[in-house]
Amino acid sequence: GLGFNIVGGTDQQYISNDSSIYVSRIKKDGAAYLDGRLQEGDKILSINGRDLKDLRHKDAVELFRNAGYDVSLKIQRRLQPQNGPVGHQDDGESGGLPLAAFLVPGLVLAAAAVWILLRYRQRI
Repeated sequence: GLGFNIVGGTDQQYISNDSSIYVSRIKKDGAAYLDGRLQEGDKILSINGRDLKDLRHKDAVELFRNAGYDVSLKIQRRLQPQNGPVGHQDDGESGGLPLAAFLVPGLVLAAAAVWILLRYRQRI
């Protein structure tokens, strides 16, 4: 996966009267954690150019699961860290998050681990 959880959607609003999708948790040692740019509380505006506005939670989750190998996120940074609902900047600044930069090394490491395991099992 991409290494983070999301909340929100038209059917599971995280913030009252706001059906946006937000990052609720970044998984330690996951892809987003290793990249370091995404933060808990960030609003995700789009994934791979697909607008996330007015989606049900499960539909947003499905978009993330089927995002493919090269993933680009457009986000709106939270204003400041806090507990509960988050504040957001209104200036519309956002950034892309190309996850391939750290997914490739992760996949290489996983392939190497499988290869080592198979070699080890052949010796037994």
